[in-house]
Amino acid sequence: MDQPFLYDEGVDSWQTVMFLYNSALKQVETKLEILNDEFQHVHQYNPIEYIKSRIKSPESIVKKLKRNGYEVTIDNMVEHVKDIAGIRLVCSFTSDIYRLAEMIGRQNDLTVVSVKDYIKNPKESGYRSYHMIVSVPIFLTDRVVDTTVEIQIRTIAMDFWASLEHKIYYKFEGHAPAYISHDLQECAEIVGMLDAKMLSLNEAILEAKATQEDS
Repeated sequence: MDQPFLYDEGVDSWQTVMFLYNSALKQVETKLEILNDEFQHVHQYNPIEYIKSRIKSPESIVKKLKRNGYEVTIDNMVEHVKDIAGIRLVCSFTSDIYRLAEMIGRQNDLTVVSVKDYIKNPKESGYRSYHMIVSVPIFLTDRVVDTTVEIQIRTIAMDFWASLEHKIYYKFEGHAPAYISHDLQECAEIVGMLDAKMLSLNEAILEAKATQEDS
């Protein structure tokens, strides 16, 4: 079993921990690009429309720790903020989301730590997405450090809604009027219906194409 990595407080420690998260982000992003390329090679289809990655800002990390009642330390950051390194996969169809989640789960060089399915169980705001926390080993010269990365998988429509919701709530600093929250929930329902309709349409197209090829 890998030895736990101990973080000493200070600038050097902060630089080290951010190096680890950046390294984990690169490693997981490369893995996902290879999976997408392989899927294209085997099935002539890309499940991933595009990939976005980011490292959480120091201000966001501090805000999240304080919001959850933790003292601002590097140990608490590593222990309690699991989305410091984040990757967003955007797909065309909801079926792609679960296909990708299954493909990621089968990778033997990373560990799925937790899963939250906000598609089957949307947040109260209407937010839909599939979240995975994975742990990936980072091989240093003198040790191996397991480092977490959050993977969010969404359709294009879900990503569009989430981006606008973030911008709207940012303007109100998280306290939007009730009528705006209500309208956003309605829009989320429309997004859900759109995704279901587009998936159904795609399946009908594939079925029609298969029938045509067999005839």
